[in-house]
Amino acid sequence: MVPRIAARGLVKRYGQVTAMDGADFDVLPGEVLAVVGDNGAGKSTLIKALSGAVVPDAGVVEVDGAPVRLRGPLDARGHGIETVYQDLALAPALDIAANMFLARERRRPGLSGRVLRRVDQAGMRAEARRVLDELGVSVDSVEQPVETLSGGQRQAVAVARAAAFGSKAVIMDEPTAALGVAESGRVLALIDRIRQRGLPVVLISHNMPHVFDIADRIHVHRLGRRVGVVAPRTHSMNQVVGLLTGALRVDESGEVSEVESAVHTGLDEEG
Repeated sequence: MVPRIAARGLVKRYGQVTAMDGADFDVLPGEVLAVVGDNGAGKSTLIKALSGAVVPDAGVVEVDGAPVRLRGPLDARGHGIETVYQDLALAPALDIAANMFLARERRRPGLSGRVLRRVDQAGMRAEARRVLDELGVSVDSVEQPVETLSGGQRQAVAVARAAAFGSKAVIMDEPTAALGVAESGRVLALIDRIRQRGLPVVLISHNMPHVFDIADRIHVHRLGRRVGVVAPRTHSMNQVVGLLTGALRVDESGEVSEVESAVHTGLDEEG
């Protein structure tokens, strides 16, 4: 199966610091791929490279098997890659529909749109309601200001916006980090509905129970590169933690094993 998005040998340096050191990546159509790694592992830089926020010094990014050059977030959006960051990029004073079409406002048909540049408020509200209903997002009205929503509802609006415009993949950075148990469950259910539509989701998370609950595969990132890809149905949480810390490794057959210790005894052959 051709990956929907792939990356090979990505390198990014900031002076003497190497954030990505030959990083590889791939997400398949219709899957939830979790990306996990310790702080400083380079996973944020990897995701920024895939979303156009960072331009790698070396390596290649592919969409549906074809190399692309992402020189900025607009290039990524143009290739159907949408990203939901932790700050959500919502305008609290605007209503839900306006936030759904933020920077993508539609104009009215005819002269009023082309000449007077009037915005099609009714059309955007109808489309926003359709997308939210299709994804099972419950809100009283799409004319409701975002500042009146709960944290989970705001997250759902940001995710729904990404799903509405993303045609290749949706990248989510810690979508449940600031949410309670109930709201986290609703966001995970929303991710599952996006997967059922055939749109792959890249989930960056430190929450291992959530990762094992929703992910089809887990990309483990360490020291600026991918150290392995495992499946929750065949590997345990302890094995993933072992890969994160470097205590375990994944061989070419996909088997997880302990890293051989190179402890020096200090004894010579005669001793």
